[in-house]
This record gives sequence, structure tokens and C-alpha cells, in this order.
Amino acid sequence: GRVCEINLADLMGGDEDHAHRKIRLSIEDIQGRNCLTDFHGMELTRDKLCSVIKKWHTLIEGWTDVRTTDGYTIRMFAIAFTKKQDNAVSSNVYAQASQVRLIRKRMVEGMNAEAGK
Repeated sequence: GRVCEINLADLMGGDEDHAHRKIRLSIEDIQGRNCLTDFHGMELTRDKLCSVIKKWHTLIEGWTDVRTTDGYTIRMFAIAFTKKQDNAVSSNVYAQASQVRLIRKRMVEGMNAEAGK
């Protein structure tokens, strides 16, 4: 069916803490004036994504296909950033390629563990 994109704050009754999340709902059936929907996806707004990405940091992205306990297969994405330590002198906080691979592996393991519950 059709796919609608709705702000999560609008779905939760105007809670502005969740205004940066866009939820996509797929319309499965129409009953009178009501629509029965299924979850189709979620993404962050562009301004929120731009506000968390910083220069001189490493951006690490990971994704995995996860089977949930009720039988659905979901493709999950995660994003992580390196953080400057308190006693750091250097202006940049880059991660080495081996560290990025290890962090990405742990991100995927965490996503599999959380979705599999």
C-alpha cells in the first residue's frame, strides 16, 4: 500500500523530544475513516544528523539484518562517533581502521542481541 511519513512527535501527541525522528508507516487496510498501518521505517531528520556529525572525529556506521522473535526480518543501522578524552592534547580524535572494524563488529553484535530478545 501507500507509505506515509510522519513525525514521531506528532504521533506521540506533541512531545517535542522526539521531533527529530521521522517514522514511515505503510497503509495495509482502510476501514471507514481509519487506516491500519504497519511500521515501514525510521530515520533522523537532516538537521539532527548534521548536528551530531563533527569535524575531526571518526564516523562509524554499521548495519545488519536481524530476525526478531516474532519472525520478522529487519535491517538495522547504527551510527557511532569517536569522543575526545578529557586529557587529550591533539585536536583530532580519529580511530584506526582496526579499531573501526572492532567497534563496528560490537555494534552489530549489540543490534543482534537487542533485536533477538
